[in-house]
Order: sequence, then C-alpha cells, then structure tokens
Amino acid sequence: MTEHTGKQTDFGFRRVPLGDKQAMVDGVFDSVANRYDLMNDLMSGGLHRAWKDALVTAVNPPPKVRASQLEKTQERAFALLDLAGGTGDVAFRVAAAGGSGTRITVADINGEMLAVGRKRAEELSLDDTVTFIEGNAEKLPLPDRAFDAVTIAFGIRNVPRIDMALAEAHRVLRIGGHFLCLEFSNVDVPGLERLYDFYSFNVIPAIGRAVTGDAEAYRYLVESIRTFPKPAVFAEMMRTAGFGRVSYQPLTGGIVAIHSGWRL
Repeated sequence: MTEHTGKQTDFGFRRVPLGDKQAMVDGVFDSVANRYDLMNDLMSGGLHRAWKDALVTAVNPPPKVRASQLEKTQERAFALLDLAGGTGDVAFRVAAAGGSGTRITVADINGEMLAVGRKRAEELSLDDTVTFIEGNAEKLPLPDRAFDAVTIAFGIRNVPRIDMALAEAHRVLRIGGHFLCLEFSNVDVPGLERLYDFYSFNVIPAIGRAVTGDAEAYRYLVESIRTFPKPAVFAEMMRTAGFGRVSYQPLTGGIVAIHSGWRL
C-alpha cells in the first residue's frame, strides 16, 4: 500500500488515482514533445510569445554585462530556475534578455521534452548559459536558497501535488527571490468565454490530431485548464506555501494570468 492509496486528483475532467497522474501526464508530453512549440504557435495564434515576453519582463534579468565586468565587480550571476520548461522556450528568452550575467537551470520531469531543449540550446550556442536537469517539481534535486527567480509557464496545472511544487519553489529561492507562474486562467470578457470554449474543445484537439497525431493529448490539456484553481484560490495556495506580496495579472481578457510572489 502506498501513501497515495485512495487519494484521487484531476486528469482533465476525469478523476484518477493521485499516484497515477504523473505517468499519465508523462505520456501526454512524450507524445507531443517534438511538436510542442509549434503547437503553441498554432493554438494561440502566436500569442504565447507575447505572454512569455511579459513573463520575461516580470523576471527582469540584469542588463547585459561582459563576463569580465562581473569578475571585476565580484558580482555573482543572476540565477534562474525554470520549472517544467523542458523545450527551453522561456529559458532562451531570459538568456537573450539577460546576457552573460544570467545562468539558467531548466528542470523538467519529462526526458523527451528535455532532449528537445538540449538540442535547441546547442543550436543556439547557449550550452554554457542554460543547463537542463531531469527533476520532479514536487521534490527538486537542488539546494536551498540557490536561485534569484523561479518561473513556470503552462506547467503547474500538470503537477499532481501543486502545493508541494509551490513549497519547493519557495525553498530553492534566495531571500528576496521572485516566483512567477504563467498559466491559463479564466476569461473575464463578456461574450469571449463561449467563443473560447468552442475553439478550445473543437479546434485545438483537431489541430493536435493534424500536427502531432494525438488529439487526446490536447483534449486533456484543454480540460486541465478548466480544472485549474481560480486565480484567487491559487494566490491563497501561494501564500500557504510561504510567498509574500502575492498578486496576479490577467492578460488577453483573462485567457492567461501571471502570478507573482516573493520569498521575504
């Protein structure tokens, strides 16, 4: 008998044993890893790029400096941890904004997604700036107080135990460190919700079938958005994990939100 026996959680609109969810999520991302970033473009009409740029602006990595300047001033590099960011999309954007004074660790539980990210890092000559590690957001293989910022983009709703992932993000942040979560949210524009639901449940799975051969993976991803906690509920979960100055900013009519908290 395991510690999770009898406990259930959401997998899209289905209820499944808590201990089974991670393997099921892994199966989804194994299936779509090679076309994941392309699908993000197609599903969002490219809007995910603007949302991620807004996330990078909130991270606010230090301005580009020469490595020699860092050495002269004896300042340490700005350290970012990007959770569930296997393909490197957010990490590469932060690297471009922060330059040589920024060091980024990408942690993802899915090996297929990490393989895509490592290949892209080599192609972009970012091997020295971005490091990829396989790790579970609920139990990170990383030391306490090691990072200036922790980000997670469109990943936390796939974590079986969100409270544990939030606690781990808090643990690995330095005092004064910033946690930022970009996630799908709740449409708050009258009339847009019905159109958004039609697009989500009918068009996105069809695009997924055409591009990746897997409509069910994208049906799960659409359903998982609807079962993710409301912004105010998620904000309270962040406070419970220890974060202070918690806030959230809706974008594009509430389709997504950037959640922000600090380790005080």
